[in-house]
Formats: sequence, structure tokens, C-alpha cells
Amino acid sequence: MRTKDLLTCALITSLGISCAPQVKNIDKQDILGKLSLEDKAHFVIGTGMAGMSGNDAVIGATKSLVPGAAGTTYPLDSLGIPAIVLADGPAGLRIDAHRKGDSATYFCTHFPIGTLLASTWNQQLVEEVGKAMGEEVKEYGADVLLAPAVNIHRNPLNGRNFEYYSEDPVVAGKTAAAYIRGIQSNGVGTSIKHFAFNNQETNRMNNDARISQRAIREIYLKPFEIAIKEADPWTVMSSYNKINGTYTSESKDLLTTILRDEWGYKGTVMTDWFGGKDGAVQMWAGNDMLQPGKAEQFTSIVEGVKTGKLKEADLDRNVERILNLIEKTPRYQGYKYSNKPDLKAHAAVTRQSATEGMVLLKNEAQTLPIATKAADTKVALYGCTSYDFIAGGTGSGNVNHAYVVSLLDGLKNAGYQVNTDLQKQYTAYIAKAKAEAKAKIEAMVKKDKRAAMVAMFLPSALPAEMSIEQAQMEQQARLSDVAIITLGRISGEFVDRKVADFNLSTEEKQLISQVCDVYHKAGKKVIVLLNIGGVIETASWKDMPDAILCAWQAGQEGGNSVADVLSGKASPSGKLTMTWPVNFADAHSSKNFPIDKTPDLNLTNQGKAGNNEKDVDYTNYEEDIYVGYRYFDSFDKEVSYPFGYGLSYTQFNYSDAKVDAKADAISVTVTVKNVGKAEGKEVVELYVAAPNSKQLNKPAKELKAFAKTKSLKPGESETVTLTVKTADLASFSDDASAWKVDAGKYELLIGASSRDIKATLAADVKAQETKANNVLQPKEKFNTLKRN
Repeated sequence: MRTKDLLTCALITSLGISCAPQVKNIDKQDILGKLSLEDKAHFVIGTGMAGMSGNDAVIGATKSLVPGAAGTTYPLDSLGIPAIVLADGPAGLRIDAHRKGDSATYFCTHFPIGTLLASTWNQQLVEEVGKAMGEEVKEYGADVLLAPAVNIHRNPLNGRNFEYYSEDPVVAGKTAAAYIRGIQSNGVGTSIKHFAFNNQETNRMNNDARISQRAIREIYLKPFEIAIKEADPWTVMSSYNKINGTYTSESKDLLTTILRDEWGYKGTVMTDWFGGKDGAVQMWAGNDMLQPGKAEQFTSIVEGVKTGKLKEADLDRNVERILNLIEKTPRYQGYKYSNKPDLKAHAAVTRQSATEGMVLLKNEAQTLPIATKAADTKVALYGCTSYDFIAGGTGSGNVNHAYVVSLLDGLKNAGYQVNTDLQKQYTAYIAKAKAEAKAKIEAMVKKDKRAAMVAMFLPSALPAEMSIEQAQMEQQARLSDVAIITLGRISGEFVDRKVADFNLSTEEKQLISQVCDVYHKAGKKVIVLLNIGGVIETASWKDMPDAILCAWQAGQEGGNSVADVLSGKASPSGKLTMTWPVNFADAHSSKNFPIDKTPDLNLTNQGKAGNNEKDVDYTNYEEDIYVGYRYFDSFDKEVSYPFGYGLSYTQFNYSDAKVDAKADAISVTVTVKNVGKAEGKEVVELYVAAPNSKQLNKPAKELKAFAKTKSLKPGESETVTLTVKTADLASFSDDASAWKVDAGKYELLIGASSRDIKATLAADVKAQETKANNVLQPKEKFNTLKRN
């Protein structure tokens, strides 16, 4: 509510009159009674997307109502039902910044990427970011934000991992729930996506994810279940892919039996843009809205009802669910949006939140924070990304922001002296590389406009690192107090990362080696900064620099946020939400992932009848439940950095761990004390090891709860309580179609990471079993990984 409204409300309240806004309700049955079959069919699909056939995945775009939003619903103007606006995306509202014939600008705040937000392990902070984001959604006239994205980090090379939260379903689900609560506190909706099993971009429109029922339940559906039950998103977005032979948007098992019957979801389900094939089947399955809509779907629905393939009662049910959604929206309720969200305040939110999700991977001899005063510190910046910071990924997860603060600008803003000769050299080099890249795209447009259009949404190749002569670098080392090297990575929709993107290039390795050698000989420190959206290889080079900070992609204020951490203004308290393997192939899922597949930019050949290419047309999830640390820790595999790992500028001591086990829940308390010299926060992680886990083919440990302390001053303590429901100790039995808690003594492991356990407790638990529906069975047989 804006200031004027608050003052008016206060005056009315003082007179003893309620100032609660009058809620407009829709008489759904009256509306249904006035709609023809054709009207209903139109209503359950969107308003189309000009120039698109619907055969390919797209980035949603409409010029109606809010230009640049992803799409709108179908209006019933004569009945008083408006179109509502659906807009991307997870890192902030994505709409056009400029409008034809309008001198005003409509920039949105680019918030930190999902992976960074999850790395805060701070649900309250994520909720605050959501509140700020939701305010922009509302004030720019959108009704539903197409986010959050909660698919599991099954493999390090998934092109959209930057949008997703974690390899662990508890972290992903809890983070998503906080995000949803924050957004929806503004009276606008969210769309949790991509439901479900969308774990690769290669052939995402047609890939068949072949997964055991156990892994489906324990790993891939669990984050959705947590978020939906805890935060009740207004909508759910079904994914493009198939699950065990059936498109998710056509799967009644998924969209009705599990989502609604088992989880009790009451909201609306929509497709991803042009997802699925058969409109009538999608209606039957419980996919209420088909976006952005195409003629074939309309025909399929109408003919389906006429031939008896689709019951009109099922269509009516879906119409009513969409009306329920519209009824809640600002647009239907007559909200007068301002087009003037508080972008300055939101920039402050993104700057502060980003610092808490940055992960300090290495800090030898207290290299960080930089000890000297900024004005007295001369910094040499290496790496192209130092001067051209990456705010986030590409595709629907991008944001049309007004600016991005580079590391160069962030350090200057903080008062540091940056080597200007080196800056000029890099600026010229980057400008030349960008001009060459632009020329290539222009040449592609002349050759193949359609392929060029798709290519525009793909991540741009970053320039190779510039070589620097030895004598020049030695001079730079003499003139500087510290060197900072930034390594950058960018990824996005349509295409997965390549192995070469996971590994460092020859030029990057040479740069790190040369800078470390020269600066160390001069008695100077070297810091490596990672401006990345997903995991990269670190094992081969991490011993060389003095400090490594994973800054992720921190949004538009990234350079300022990094400067805050480097200077000590903010203390890093982020921890990894995924395991960093020594080599890419160490992740078991790498045996069944589309490695280095060249995308077909026309997209029309993928998924055609008769195609049966492994990891493209189908992917066997042979690793089963052993994703991320569940695999690495259960099978004693060496890692570069473990799940849950992250350093601080201070140290923490864990003591007085206690357990209180009741029939329905287990509570653990532990006291965390700051025993260092700097203020900081600590993430406390609670893992559970089931009895006879190896014999029963269960992971060695599984995260079940986590908490973050307040900011503790040196010497200050906080007692943290973590609670696990006994039912959440269950594993899913395919044979029994049930969640089973095995009787026995469970170990409760309190850790600072999955491999840094500070205290071990135990609790005796009785057996229990909860039946579930026997659905989503695999149709193809393949071997799955087992411990026993």
C-alpha cells in the first residue's frame, strides 16, 4: 500500500470504519452457464504468440497489456473477465524496458540468480528478496511471476542450473517456499516450475526422462512437494519433457493423482510455452491452461468433447480453476499499478542479499578481507569478466536491467585504486571481441534468420583470456598490492554447457599460473573470483591462489556486492548447495547426460518419430537416488569441495548438542559460538543416517534440516534448534508403493558441511508406513546404482 493510501486508511480507521479493500468475487457457475463449448476451449488456452508455430521451445513475449511479458490469459470481456499478465522470471521481472512512442523506461531490478539465493541458506532473506521482486511485479501491472524454478542439479552441465537451487531436495524446496511467500505477500502469484524432471536443456521439448518411482518421489518431486505444501503457489507450470514415456503436461498420474489427490493442491496448472502435444489429453490430465495457445489445441479440445474423448465436465473443472486464479489477481481486483516500483530500494536489497550467498572457498593466511584501507590499496584486475561482469544467465531467466556494476566499478566505488593501464588494455581487448561476435551474428541473420533468432537467446561466447607479457606483469606486480583474477561463465535456455565450459581453458590456466607466480615472487597475494552460474573444475589449480571467492552471478549490483565482501564490510556466510567434483566425469549422472551435443538451432529434428538417441531422445537416470553428495559421500568419492561447504572470516565452535525424540518428530539443539575475531553467521546442517543404510540401499547420510544463526559478534553464542518429522525419515518403496520408515537407531549428524560433522547424536525410531498411489512406473528396464 502506498503512502497516500496508508494515510487515507488511518483516517478512515480513526472514524471506526473498516478500510479493508472490497474483494470482487466471480460467480463461476454463472460464467460457465454462459459459455459455449468454443468459448471454454478458447478460455483454457492463451492468446497465442505471433510468428510462432508452437513446434519449438520459445522465450515467451507479448505486446499486450505489459509489453515484453511472457503472455496473457484469454479475456471474456463481455462477462467482465479480463486477461491477466504472466511474466518471467526467477531473477526478477522480465518485461520490455522501452516501449514504442513512450519516452519512459520500464527497467526491472536484476536480483541474484537462484543458485546464489539458495547458497545463503537463509529463508528469511530469500523471502525479503521475494517481497521486493513481487512489488515490481505488481507495480508494473503483471499478475503472475513465472518462478521459482526448482529442478534438481542432477548434473553440473545443465544449462539452467543457475536458475535452480540445489542438488538436494530439502534445500531446493525450503528456498522455493520462502521465495513464493515473499512474492505472494504482495497479492500477486507465482508459478513453480518446471514440473517436473526437466534436468537437461538438450531436446527438452521431447526428451523422455526414465526414472525409478523411488527417485521420482525422493529426489525430483520432493522439492515441489515441500514448496507447494508450505507456500501454496498460485500456479504450477508443467515441463516440456516426458516422464517414463508420457509428456508431463499429459500425465494424469503427475498432475492429478500426485499433485492434487496426494498433496492437496488447489491452484491452477499451466503448460510451459507450447508444451505438450494433445490439447484434449492435457485437459483430461488436469493441465488447466495451455500457454500461449495454438489453433491445434483449440481444435483438439472441441473435437475431443464432441467425440467423447474429453468430458465437458473436465473442461468445466479447468475453466473454474482458471477463474479462481483470475479472481485473486490485481488486474481483476482493479488495482491501479503505478509503473514506478522502488528500484533504488530494491538495488539495495539485491546488493545486500548477494553478499550473504557468496561462498568463500579458500582463504590462506587471512588474505581476505583485504587488510589495508581501500584508499591505500592498489589493485591489479585480471580476467575479462572483471571488466564485464555477468549479472545472470540468458533466456527467460534474464532481466532487462538498467545497469550492471562491474568488479572494476565496485572496487572504485569502495575507494580502491585500480591499475588504469591494465584497465585500458582489457577494455580495448573486450570491445574488439564483442565487435567480432556481433559481426558473426549479423552474418548469420543474412544466412538463416530463424536460426539467428534462436541464437540471440543463447549464451554469448566469452572472449578468450588476454595474454600479458611477462615483463609487463612483473611491473604491474611491483605497482600493485594485490591481484584479483575473475573467471566468468554464462549459460541459459535451449542448450546445456559443454565439458570445456566446466574445465578451465588453456588461456585461463596460463593466466592463473602466471599471475600467481609473478605476484608471489613479489610477496603479493592473489585472489581468484568466480563470476559463474554453475560448478566449474577447481581441483587442478586451487592450490595456486591465496584466496578463492565464489561470487556466483549476483545481479545488477554484483561489483558492489563483491567489493563489500573483499573489503570486509560484509562477511561471507554462503555455503555450497551442490558438490564440486574433481572431474566432470566423477558425477555418476555424467554416464547418462547429453555431453557436448551440438544444438539443432531449428529444433525441428529433435524428438521426431523414429529418433531414439541416448541422452537426447531418452535419458536413463541410472544413478537413481544417488545424486550429488548422496553419491559422492555414499561411495567415498573424492571431491574438490563438498556439499554444504563454505568458509567465513571468523571461526565457530559447536557444543552442547542434545536430542529430544518424540513419536512424530525429532528435535536437535546445538550451541554455536563465534570463537574468531570477526562478526559472522554460521549455517548449521542436520543430516540423518538410517540404520543399516548400506544393506537397505540408502544414502550414507541425507540432509533433513538446516538453520542459519543471526550475525554473531566475537564471543557471542546462539542455540539453534532443528526439527525433523519422523515421517520425513522415510524412503519410498517401489514394490510396496509406500513411504517406509524402518525401525532402529538413526544417527543425527550436525555438520558444517556433509563432510565436516561436528556432533553425532542418536534416536530410536519405530517403523511406520504410508501408502501412496502406484503411478509413474517406468516402461523401460535399465540398471540402477545400488549400495548393497
